[in-house]
Amino acid sequence: MADPELEAIRQRRMQELMAQPGMGSGGQDPEKQKAQEEAKMEAEEQRQLMLTRILTPEARARLARIALVKPDKARGVEDVILRAAQMGQIVEKVSEERLISLLEQINTQTTKETKVTIKRRQSVLDDE
Repeated sequence: MADPELEAIRQRRMQELMAQPGMGSGGQDPEKQKAQEEAKMEAEEQRQLMLTRILTPEARARLARIALVKPDKARGVEDVILRAAQMGQIVEKVSEERLISLLEQINTQTTKETKVTIKRRQSVLDDE
């Protein structure tokens, strides 16, 4: 990844973060809203382009299937991959096997233990 490209992504992200608090005001003019929408679309296109460069086609297909079922989880995995790429930790394309191992690591970190307790009602006629 080239430095100017990375810098452009950072600038867009900063612009998005700066624009977020202003979204609470409902009286924005349509031009501002349209500009914000275009900026979001541009950022999403840039994100998808970077993922295309980082992931193999098989890994992208798997991530797309995950996104159909659990969009939040897929977004989180994409964030982890993009962050690692920006830090220079990813040197070659991420294969499907590496994506699977990354998913397993994330699953072990975020597993929630479900506990079910059953309480029976006490009846007046029960001896207990």
